[in-house]
Amino acid sequence: MTVADRRAWELVLSHIETQLVEGRLQPGDHLPPERALASELDVGRSSVREAVRVLEVMGLIRTQTGSGPTSGAIIVARPNGGMQALMRLQVAASGFPVADVVRTRLLLETAVVGELADLASDRADAPGLADALQLLDAMDAPRLTPQEFLALDAQFHLALAVAAGNQVVSAVMAGLRTSIEGYVRAGAERQPDWDGMAARLRDEHRGLVSAIRAGHADLARTLVHDHISGYYRDSRLTSATAAPNAQNAPNAQIAQNAQTAPNAQNATTAQNADRITHHG
Repeated sequence: MTVADRRAWELVLSHIETQLVEGRLQPGDHLPPERALASELDVGRSSVREAVRVLEVMGLIRTQTGSGPTSGAIIVARPNGGMQALMRLQVAASGFPVADVVRTRLLLETAVVGELADLASDRADAPGLADALQLLDAMDAPRLTPQEFLALDAQFHLALAVAAGNQVVSAVMAGLRTSIEGYVRAGAERQPDWDGMAARLRDEHRGLVSAIRAGHADLARTLVHDHISGYYRDSRLTSATAAPNAQNAPNAQIAQNAQTAPNAQNATTAQNADRITHHG
Protein backbone atom coordinates (compact mmCIF):
# COMPACT_ATOMS: atom_id res chain seq x y z
CA MET A 1 0.00 0.00 0.00
CA THR A 2 1.45 3.37 -1.05
CA VAL A 3 1.57 6.44 1.16
CA ALA A 4 -1.16 8.01 -0.97
CA ASP A 5 -3.37 4.93 -0.59
CA ARG A 6 -2.89 4.92 3.18
CA ARG A 7 -3.78 8.58 3.47
CA ALA A 8 -6.85 8.01 1.30
CA TRP A 9 -8.34 5.31 3.51
CA GLU A 10 -7.49 7.35 6.60
CA LEU A 11 -9.45 10.22 5.05
CA VAL A 12 -12.45 7.91 4.61
CA LEU A 13 -12.08 6.64 8.17
CA SER A 14 -11.90 10.17 9.58
CA HIS A 15 -14.94 11.25 7.55
CA ILE A 16 -17.09 8.38 8.85
CA GLU A 17 -15.90 8.79 12.45
CA THR A 18 -16.70 12.51 12.35
CA GLN A 19 -20.23 11.74 11.23
CA LEU A 20 -20.54 9.21 14.06
CA VAL A 21 -19.24 11.59 16.72
CA GLU A 22 -21.47 14.42 15.50
CA GLY A 23 -24.52 12.16 15.41
CA ARG A 24 -25.14 12.40 11.68
CA LEU A 25 -24.73 8.63 11.58
CA GLN A 26 -26.42 6.60 14.30
CA PRO A 27 -26.40 2.92 15.27
CA GLY A 28 -28.69 1.11 12.84
CA ASP A 29 -27.93 3.48 9.93
CA HIS A 30 -26.36 2.20 6.74
CA LEU A 31 -23.14 3.66 5.45
CA PRO A 32 -23.49 5.31 2.04
CA PRO A 33 -22.70 2.94 -0.84
CA GLU A 34 -19.04 2.38 -1.61
CA ARG A 35 -19.30 4.15 -4.97
CA ALA A 36 -20.99 7.19 -3.40
CA LEU A 37 -18.35 7.54 -0.65
CA ALA A 38 -15.53 7.19 -3.16
CA SER A 39 -17.08 9.90 -5.35
CA GLU A 40 -17.85 12.24 -2.44
CA LEU A 41 -14.32 12.05 -1.01
CA ASP A 42 -12.54 11.74 -4.37
CA VAL A 43 -10.75 8.51 -3.40
CA GLY A 44 -10.56 5.05 -4.91
CA ARG A 45 -13.11 2.41 -3.99
CA SER A 46 -10.26 0.27 -2.59
CA SER A 47 -9.61 3.02 -0.02
CA VAL A 48 -13.28 2.96 1.01
CA ARG A 49 -13.13 -0.83 1.39
CA GLU A 50 -9.99 -0.59 3.56
CA ALA A 51 -11.60 2.00 5.84
CA VAL A 52 -14.74 -0.15 6.16
CA ARG A 53 -12.62 -3.17 7.08
CA VAL A 54 -10.88 -1.19 9.84
CA LEU A 55 -14.21 0.11 11.17
CA GLU A 56 -15.52 -3.45 11.20
CA VAL A 57 -12.63 -4.90 13.20
CA MET A 58 -13.00 -1.99 15.63
CA GLY A 59 -16.57 -3.09 16.21
CA LEU A 60 -18.20 0.11 14.94
CA ILE A 61 -19.90 -1.40 11.88
CA ARG A 62 -21.11 -4.77 10.65
CA THR A 63 -21.08 -5.78 7.01
CA GLN A 64 -23.27 -8.34 5.34
CA THR A 65 -23.47 -9.33 1.69
CA GLY A 66 -26.67 -9.84 -0.24
CA SER A 67 -29.71 -7.63 -0.59
CA GLY A 68 -32.39 -6.33 1.72
CA PRO A 69 -32.49 -4.13 4.82
CA THR A 70 -29.71 -5.99 6.66
CA SER A 71 -27.19 -6.02 3.80
CA GLY A 72 -24.28 -3.64 3.34
CA ALA A 73 -22.37 -1.81 6.08
CA ILE A 74 -24.50 -1.02 9.14
CA ILE A 75 -23.47 1.12 12.12
CA VAL A 76 -23.61 -0.97 15.30
CA ALA A 77 -21.82 1.38 17.74
CA ARG A 78 -20.48 4.89 17.91
CA PRO A 79 -17.29 6.30 19.48
CA ASN A 80 -17.46 8.46 22.59
CA GLY A 81 -18.26 12.08 21.80
CA GLY A 82 -17.39 15.26 23.69
CA MET A 83 -13.87 15.07 25.00
CA GLN A 84 -12.89 12.48 22.39
CA ALA A 85 -13.97 14.82 19.62
CA LEU A 86 -11.98 17.70 21.15
CA MET A 87 -8.90 15.52 21.52
CA ARG A 88 -9.16 14.35 17.94
CA LEU A 89 -9.47 17.95 16.73
CA GLN A 90 -6.27 18.83 18.63
CA VAL A 91 -4.49 15.86 17.09
CA ALA A 92 -5.70 16.82 13.62
CA ALA A 93 -4.71 20.48 14.08
CA SER A 94 -1.20 20.09 15.43
CA GLY A 95 -0.56 16.54 16.50
CA PHE A 96 1.35 15.48 19.59
CA PRO A 97 4.99 14.41 19.88
CA VAL A 98 5.19 10.63 19.88
CA ALA A 99 7.22 10.60 23.10
CA ASP A 100 4.50 12.62 24.85
CA VAL A 101 1.80 10.22 23.64
CA VAL A 102 3.81 7.26 24.91
CA ARG A 103 4.38 8.87 28.32
CA THR A 104 0.69 9.68 28.57
CA ARG A 105 -0.17 6.07 27.77
CA LEU A 106 2.23 4.91 30.48
CA LEU A 107 0.57 7.15 33.05
CA LEU A 108 -2.99 6.21 32.10
CA GLU A 109 -2.63 2.53 31.31
CA THR A 110 -0.52 1.58 34.31
CA ALA A 111 -3.24 3.13 36.45
CA VAL A 112 -5.97 1.33 34.49
CA VAL A 113 -4.51 -2.17 34.74
CA GLY A 114 -3.56 -1.68 38.38
CA GLU A 115 -7.13 -0.71 39.22
CA LEU A 116 -8.54 -3.65 37.25
CA ALA A 117 -6.23 -6.05 39.08
CA ASP A 118 -7.17 -4.57 42.45
CA LEU A 119 -10.83 -5.07 41.59
CA ALA A 120 -10.13 -8.63 40.48
CA SER A 121 -8.43 -9.45 43.76
CA ASP A 122 -11.69 -8.68 45.55
CA ARG A 123 -13.90 -10.60 43.12
CA ALA A 124 -14.07 -13.91 41.29
CA ASP A 125 -13.01 -12.16 38.09
CA ALA A 126 -12.08 -8.69 36.90
CA PRO A 127 -15.08 -6.67 35.78
CA GLY A 128 -15.89 -6.07 32.15
CA LEU A 129 -13.08 -8.02 30.48
CA ALA A 130 -15.35 -9.82 28.00
CA ASP A 131 -14.78 -7.21 25.29
CA ALA A 132 -11.01 -7.25 25.81
CA LEU A 133 -10.94 -11.05 25.62
CA GLN A 134 -13.02 -11.03 22.45
CA LEU A 135 -10.54 -8.61 20.88
CA LEU A 136 -7.64 -10.87 21.85
CA ASP A 137 -9.36 -13.74 20.06
CA ALA A 138 -9.92 -11.53 17.02
CA MET A 139 -6.19 -10.73 16.96
CA ASP A 140 -5.48 -14.45 16.66
CA ALA A 141 -7.25 -14.60 13.28
CA PRO A 142 -4.94 -15.61 10.43
CA ARG A 143 -4.09 -13.28 7.56
CA LEU A 144 -4.83 -10.03 9.39
CA THR A 145 -3.07 -7.10 7.78
CA PRO A 146 -0.85 -5.02 10.09
CA GLN A 147 -3.43 -2.23 9.87
CA GLU A 148 -6.25 -4.55 10.94
CA PHE A 149 -4.17 -6.07 13.73
CA LEU A 150 -3.16 -2.66 15.09
CA ALA A 151 -6.75 -1.37 14.95
CA LEU A 152 -7.76 -4.32 17.13
CA ASP A 153 -4.74 -3.69 19.36
CA ALA A 154 -5.79 -0.07 19.95
CA GLN A 155 -9.35 -1.17 20.63
CA PHE A 156 -8.08 -3.75 23.15
CA HIS A 157 -6.25 -1.10 25.16
CA LEU A 158 -9.31 1.13 25.02
CA ALA A 159 -11.51 -1.78 26.18
CA LEU A 160 -9.34 -2.14 29.29
CA ALA A 161 -9.77 1.57 30.03
CA VAL A 162 -13.54 1.26 29.61
CA ALA A 163 -13.58 -1.80 31.88
CA ALA A 164 -11.91 0.21 34.66
CA GLY A 165 -14.98 2.46 34.67
CA ASN A 166 -13.31 5.88 34.57
CA GLN A 167 -15.10 7.80 31.84
CA VAL A 168 -12.50 10.58 31.70
CA VAL A 169 -9.63 8.14 31.16
CA SER A 170 -11.68 6.27 28.55
CA ALA A 171 -12.45 9.50 26.70
CA VAL A 172 -8.81 10.62 26.73
CA MET A 173 -7.66 7.22 25.48
CA ALA A 174 -10.28 7.28 22.73
CA GLY A 175 -9.35 10.83 21.78
CA LEU A 176 -5.67 9.90 21.54
CA ARG A 177 -6.42 6.92 19.31
CA THR A 178 -5.39 8.76 16.14
CA SER A 179 -1.97 9.59 17.60
CA ILE A 180 -1.55 6.09 19.05
CA GLU A 181 -2.50 4.34 15.83
CA GLY A 182 -0.28 6.70 13.88
CA TYR A 183 2.88 5.83 15.75
CA VAL A 184 2.16 2.11 16.08
CA ARG A 185 1.57 1.89 12.31
CA ALA A 186 4.80 3.77 11.72
CA GLY A 187 6.49 1.27 14.03
CA ALA A 188 5.03 -1.67 12.09
CA GLU A 189 6.58 -0.36 8.89
CA ARG A 190 10.00 -0.41 10.59
CA GLN A 191 9.71 -4.02 11.70
CA PRO A 192 11.89 -6.45 9.74
CA ASP A 193 9.73 -9.32 11.00
CA TRP A 194 6.16 -8.16 11.45
CA ASP A 195 4.83 -11.69 12.06
CA GLY A 196 7.29 -12.12 14.92
CA MET A 197 6.34 -8.77 16.41
CA ALA A 198 2.62 -9.57 16.13
CA ALA A 199 3.20 -12.88 17.93
CA ARG A 200 5.09 -11.07 20.68
CA LEU A 201 2.30 -8.48 21.09
CA ARG A 202 -0.31 -11.24 21.31
CA ASP A 203 1.71 -12.94 24.01
CA GLU A 204 2.19 -9.74 25.97
CA HIS A 205 -1.55 -9.00 25.80
CA ARG A 206 -2.38 -12.47 27.12
CA GLY A 207 0.15 -12.15 29.92
CA LEU A 208 -1.27 -8.78 30.90
CA VAL A 209 -4.84 -10.09 31.07
CA SER A 210 -3.65 -13.10 33.09
CA ALA A 211 -2.00 -10.78 35.63
CA ILE A 212 -5.15 -8.66 35.87
CA ARG A 213 -7.42 -11.65 36.37
CA ALA A 214 -5.06 -13.05 39.00
CA GLY A 215 -5.25 -9.77 40.92
CA HIS A 216 -1.52 -8.98 40.65
CA ALA A 217 -1.58 -5.21 40.30
CA ASP A 218 2.20 -4.59 40.48
CA LEU A 219 2.87 -7.22 37.81
CA ALA A 220 0.10 -5.87 35.58
CA ARG A 221 1.55 -2.37 35.81
CA THR A 222 5.01 -3.67 34.97
CA LEU A 223 3.78 -5.70 32.01
CA VAL A 224 1.81 -2.88 30.41
CA HIS A 225 4.71 -0.46 30.97
CA ASP A 226 7.16 -2.82 29.27
CA HIS A 227 4.66 -3.59 26.51
CA ILE A 228 4.13 0.06 25.55
CA SER A 229 7.67 1.37 25.97
CA GLY A 230 9.20 -1.76 24.44
CA TYR A 231 7.27 -1.41 21.18
CA TYR A 232 8.29 2.25 20.97
CA ARG A 233 11.95 1.39 21.58
CA ASP A 234 12.16 -1.64 19.30
CA SER A 235 10.38 0.16 16.45
CA ARG A 236 13.15 2.79 16.44
CA LEU A 237 10.59 5.58 16.08
CA THR A 238 13.17 8.27 16.81
CA SER A 239 16.91 8.28 16.41
CA ALA A 240 17.67 10.83 19.09
CA THR A 241 15.16 10.05 21.82
CA ALA A 242 15.33 6.97 23.98
CA ALA A 243 12.16 5.10 24.75
CA PRO A 244 10.21 6.93 27.45
CA ASN A 245 10.84 5.24 30.74
CA ALA A 246 9.38 5.41 34.17
CA GLN A 247 12.09 7.71 35.46
CA ASN A 248 11.11 10.38 32.91
CA ALA A 249 7.40 10.10 33.70
CA PRO A 250 5.95 12.11 36.62
CA ASN A 251 4.67 9.02 38.37
CA ALA A 252 6.48 7.46 41.30
CA GLN A 253 4.73 4.13 41.02
CA ILE A 254 5.86 3.68 37.41
CA ALA A 255 9.40 4.55 38.46
CA GLN A 256 9.33 1.94 41.18
CA ASN A 257 8.04 -0.67 38.75
CA ALA A 258 10.75 0.10 36.20
CA GLN A 259 13.52 -0.16 38.79
CA THR A 260 12.37 -3.42 40.33
CA ALA A 261 10.56 -5.33 37.61
CA PRO A 262 12.18 -7.89 35.33
CA ASN A 263 12.09 -7.15 31.60
CA ALA A 264 8.95 -8.57 30.06
CA GLN A 265 9.70 -7.71 26.44
CA ASN A 266 10.43 -11.20 25.18
CA ALA A 267 8.38 -13.13 27.71
CA THR A 268 6.22 -15.94 26.41
CA THR A 269 2.77 -16.73 27.74
CA ALA A 270 4.24 -19.59 29.74
CA GLN A 271 6.84 -17.31 31.32
CA ASN A 272 4.18 -14.77 32.24
CA ALA A 273 2.07 -17.50 33.77
CA ASP A 274 5.09 -18.67 35.76
CA ARG A 275 5.69 -15.15 37.05
CA ILE A 276 2.05 -14.90 38.08
CA THR A 277 2.37 -18.18 39.95
CA HIS A 278 5.36 -16.86 41.87
CA HIS A 279 3.42 -13.72 42.79
CA GLY A 280 0.55 -15.76 44.16
